[in-house]
Amino acid sequence: MTGQFLRAAALCLLVTPVWAAEIGTDAHLGVASCASSVCHGKLAPQRDQNVWLNEFRIWSTEDRHARAYQTLLTDDSKRMARNLGLKNAHTAKICLDCHADNVPTEKRGQKFQISDGVGCEACHGGGERWIESHTEPGVTHAQNLAAGMYPTEDASERARLCLNCHMGNEDQFTTHRIMGAGHPRLSFELDSFTANQPAHYEVDDDYVQRKGTMLPFTLWLSGQVDAAGRYLELVQSKLLSSAGIAPEFSLYDCHSCHHAMEDQRWGGIRREQGLAPGGLRLADHHLMMLRAVAGAVGGEAPKQLDASIARLLRAGQNSYADTRTAASALAGWIRERKQGWLQRSFSQNEIRSIRRAIARQGADGLLNDYSAAEQAFTAIESLSLIVGDADALTTALDALFTSVETEKGYAPAKFRAASKAALVRM
Repeated sequence: MTGQFLRAAALCLLVTPVWAAEIGTDAHLGVASCASSVCHGKLAPQRDQNVWLNEFRIWSTEDRHARAYQTLLTDDSKRMARNLGLKNAHTAKICLDCHADNVPTEKRGQKFQISDGVGCEACHGGGERWIESHTEPGVTHAQNLAAGMYPTEDASERARLCLNCHMGNEDQFTTHRIMGAGHPRLSFELDSFTANQPAHYEVDDDYVQRKGTMLPFTLWLSGQVDAAGRYLELVQSKLLSSAGIAPEFSLYDCHSCHHAMEDQRWGGIRREQGLAPGGLRLADHHLMMLRAVAGAVGGEAPKQLDASIARLLRAGQNSYADTRTAASALAGWIRERKQGWLQRSFSQNEIRSIRRAIARQGADGLLNDYSAAEQAFTAIESLSLIVGDADALTTALDALFTSVETEKGYAPAKFRAASKAALVRM
């Protein structure tokens, strides 16, 4: 099953938002405040209510966020802590910020336990003001939001929240040193991660009335746009230049370096972009997905985006200052188009065109490194589910999945062949 890849990828990407960056400064009362049998702790969904009320059971038994803190107690985490010179992982802020709801001590309610991991309020916001009022008759969702609840139903807001740990920010980031100590590489694809997250809500008529609708393609596109934007923020931040003699390597594409020496990948689009062989290359896998979207939108967007990406990648091999300037310009280009793209009604044919463009990039060897191939597979699978022909493409999707199933076993030629075969079926 192709979906196994997405579930496996999510295992090491357990998230919580950076305190106060997105979810305000209200106190977090703890999972136990939501878990009683008269609140969200029922054993089965209640069909006569506007929410299921068994959300705690789903979280505690099926959701890996609930086990995020426990991960810090494993032998692997202990080894990583030693490698990083930490006393231990389960008390280190650098670890707790993404493996628990690590709010300041003075913002922890009586029932709060750091060992609960990534609990309700890590995503829904501190419940200090809305814990009581959100159950009162007649209280609207807008009132809950005004009281500090986080709008996870908004695709872009959800992406920003998840990205705080799935990619990071200037103050909370999985550096090359952390990965060198043993931490898994991070990746992000909002639609796939949402689909593989055990649902604790149902988008029914009542949900739509209270919170509106979120089109699946908008969720996918928002994930790509916001991930690209966040990455460009990181490139402009203090993270780019480390205190040592080298830049922050984790901002660069891991697999542009981490592959066998006899596996020569430079050439093609990289030559056209003016990159030098053997040079570090900034990560562009989310930007490559946006190339396909720009192509569907048409006009001057494709040429403009290609030129901006090439300018960024060239700068990334030459100058910190030029890199920040190029990243700022590209981020501005994306911001100018973000709302228009997210509010645009893409037709089924346009979505199919975007999917074909991504597969074409794979077939033409433009996505040779693993991170880009991985992102392309998840995009093609998500878009196939969105247009409704995933079952007809099962063989092609399975072949794509097999080609990116593991980093160690990845071979660009196999991914190109799988992409070409998928194109024939689309």
